[in-house]
Amino acid sequence: MRSFLPARRNQPQSLKHATLAALLLLASGLSACTAFNDVKTNLSESIFGAEPANPPVELEEIKSSYETRIQWSVDVGSPGRFTYAPVLADNLIYTVNAEGSVMQLSADTGKTIWETEIGEPISSGAGLGGGLVLVGTSKGHLFALNINGKKLWSAVLSSEVQGQPRYYDGTVIVRTSDHHIYGIDAADGRRKWSYERATPSLSLKTQAGIVVDSGAVYAGFPGGKLVAIRADNGKLVWEATVAQPKGVTEIERIADITSLPFVDGPLVYVVAYQGKVAAVDRQRGQVVWNRDISSYVGLTAENNKIYLSHTVGSVYSLDSTNGKTFWRQANLGYRHLTVPLPLSNMVAVGDLEGYIHLLSQDDGSFVGRLQLGSKPIMSLIAGNNPNQFLAQSRDGHLYAVTYK
Repeated sequence: MRSFLPARRNQPQSLKHATLAALLLLASGLSACTAFNDVKTNLSESIFGAEPANPPVELEEIKSSYETRIQWSVDVGSPGRFTYAPVLADNLIYTVNAEGSVMQLSADTGKTIWETEIGEPISSGAGLGGGLVLVGTSKGHLFALNINGKKLWSAVLSSEVQGQPRYYDGTVIVRTSDHHIYGIDAADGRRKWSYERATPSLSLKTQAGIVVDSGAVYAGFPGGKLVAIRADNGKLVWEATVAQPKGVTEIERIADITSLPFVDGPLVYVVAYQGKVAAVDRQRGQVVWNRDISSYVGLTAENNKIYLSHTVGSVYSLDSTNGKTFWRQANLGYRHLTVPLPLSNMVAVGDLEGYIHLLSQDDGSFVGRLQLGSKPIMSLIAGNNPNQFLAQSRDGHLYAVTYK
């Protein structure tokens, strides 16, 4: 057997109502098409809309310690209602758009090397592994392309593909919006196994996917549940409760894990909306520590520190060993921040007005700022060298940013 070792509620009511109006209602009594479309519209507007219930905090002038510039930018197409992050490997970038295009770009110039049309709206970001480029669609199809963009096979799944497909040891692992996780044979698209959870009556619409590490698949679910399943056969290894629903109404009791877990050494870190941030032992599934912090977009970790964007806009740096706060940057309220990205001695975070904010890793103070456009930043990833990062925005542009 393979080892799975490694290697609040104090939100303003207006924000609660704005975000929770964006719930995806899955109860059988709320299945009308019009109601469903209205909910999806509310979701988009509450997270990225032009008129949030609480206006974003005005930015103050800062003294920049870094010179930042846009190295290149390219229009890669609209994301529509989806949220994407580019993937970088071997000096090549892979990205997608809602119209159904998969692209390979040069990391040096942003120039398109090839573009393949899938023929369906792509709901997932691109995934890589085993010489494959993997994408999922809103119609529940998983497509595998080779590294030159040629379609190899497709698989039919139960519903819209959610999050980036992952590759592990000959298996493509993918999640769908109806709370299924599938293991698909990477050679021919044949289904090898599936894992299924009951669909709750009320949950937040998310595009959170899965993380695969050392033979285990980690995924967060509604009700504050984190699970680990085997990557080779889909069997449950353990389930941990990282956030307990609280409150009187169904809406108040939502404590969904809406973002990706983050694996670091013997622990996996996870955060729930209207819930807690927690560290879970990867072998036993026991919660090592937790504390009350809410996040919709998620967290990352590096050098014994956790970086997290709070639901109402603060950025936190926490001690990964016990969850205690090193610092909190509170001057980005209601700016709908991305997951923080650690970069050498600073942390980058994007917001709903197209700004990238650079914060000191030591104390969270502002050390730089750059506006890429007027539309929200969807995602940030590390670039091709230590002084570069990539940003994808909802105006359909992908940016390479350098700093020194």
